[in-house]
Amino acid sequence: MGNLGIIFKRELLAYFATPLAYIFIVIFLISNGIFTFDLGGFYLRGQADLLPFFSFHPWLYLFMVPAIAMNLWADERKTGTIELLLTLPIKLSDAVIGKYLAAWVLTGIALLLTFPIWITVNYLGDPDNGVILAAYIGSWFMAGGFLAIGSCMSACTKNSVIAFILTVSLCFLFVIMGSPILLDVFPDWVPQIVVDAFSAMGFLTHFDSIAKGVLDIRDFLFFSVFIAAWLLASAIVIEIKKAN
Repeated sequence: MGNLGIIFKRELLAYFATPLAYIFIVIFLISNGIFTFDLGGFYLRGQADLLPFFSFHPWLYLFMVPAIAMNLWADERKTGTIELLLTLPIKLSDAVIGKYLAAWVLTGIALLLTFPIWITVNYLGDPDNGVILAAYIGSWFMAGGFLAIGSCMSACTKNSVIAFILTVSLCFLFVIMGSPILLDVFPDWVPQIVVDAFSAMGFLTHFDSIAKGVLDIRDFLFFSVFIAAWLLASAIVIEIKKAN
C-alpha cells in the first residue's frame, strides 16, 4: 500500500473511531427521509421517480459536507500535527488527496445507505433505475465538489468554525450561480457569453440535468475538473502556509 492508501485508510478509520461518522450518517439519513417524504411530497406526486429525493441534495450538502470538511486541515494546523505530517517522507499531494478521499468515501457511504428509498420507489412503481443510478453518481460527484472547496477553506485557517462558514458561503455561491433568480440580476449590457459562462459554473446547472436523466459527460467532467482545481488550491495554500 502506497502513502496515499495509508493516509486514506488512517483518515477513514479515524472517522469511525469517533461518533462523528455515525452522527453524520444518521443526520443525513433522517434529513433525506424528511425532505423526500414530507417536504418533497413523494406520495402525493404519484410518480415513480426519485426527483424529490435528489432535488434537495444541493441544499442538504450545503451544510452537511462543510461540517465534515472543516476539520480536514484546520485541526491539523491548530494542534501543530500538520508540521509532523509534512516532515514525513510523503508527498503533499498524497496527503491532500488521501484526506480528501477518506471524507468523500464517508459521504458516499452515507449516500449508499439511502438505498431503502430506492427500494421503496421500485416497490411502488416501475422507475427508470438507470436514471436513478446516474443521479446517485451525480449526487456523489456534487458532494465531492462541496468537499473540495471545504478542503481548501480548511487549509486556510486554524479555526474550524471559520472554515465551516467560508465553505458554506462559497458553496452557496456555486449552488445559486445557475439559478434564474441570480441570472436575472445581470444588466442587459452584460454580454450573453459572460452570463452563460457564469451559469455554467453553477452546481444546479449540471446536477439538475443529471437528476432528470439527461446524461452528458460534460456534467461529470465539470465536477471532476472542479474537484481537481480546488484540491490543487488546497495543496498550494498548505505549501504557502508551510513556507511562512
